[in-house]
Amino acid sequence: MKNDKILRIYTDGGCSGNQNDENIGGWGAILEFAGHRKELYGGELNTTNNRMEMTALLQALQAVKKPDQVIHVYSDSSYLMDCFRKKWYVNWQKNGWKNAQKKPVENRDLWEALLPFLDHHRIEFFRVKGHVNLNSKAADFDKLYEKFLEWNGGSYSFEDFKYVTEMNNRADELANIAMDELR
Repeated sequence: MKNDKILRIYTDGGCSGNQNDENIGGWGAILEFAGHRKELYGGELNTTNNRMEMTALLQALQAVKKPDQVIHVYSDSSYLMDCFRKKWYVNWQKNGWKNAQKKPVENRDLWEALLPFLDHHRIEFFRVKGHVNLNSKAADFDKLYEKFLEWNGGSYSFEDFKYVTEMNNRADELANIAMDELR
């Protein structure tokens, strides 16, 4: 997995009281490139988990200054990853920002802010299982690793899987810090 020419972004978002009128959301992102690491986080009131997942990625991508960067994004958000990996956004745009049920696409403002980055960088998206306790004796890490490979292909070692999971957990911690600061 070691390649100093790839910018790796690990993101997470969360929301307590998701879908309630008085909820607190937080997002966290970690950018790694050529041995350097930058951590970002923030939060919002009256938001949703999906908006925080998307905001984490948007804030991370806005922090990238070099054009045409090779970027690997790691997230536990199936909503976010599936949109990009399955290219849902192509049909959404073609259908006037309506989803398959002919309803307006939720979070259109954030999708429209994220999509231009696909033209400015070479981005690949990788799914991570969220909230994995790497210190747990009860967790079946072999099964988790197999699922990770199923989602992302076989080019990852077990050590890569553990590192990606650790970084995603750190992004989750950053999101929680942001929520705590808003309380």
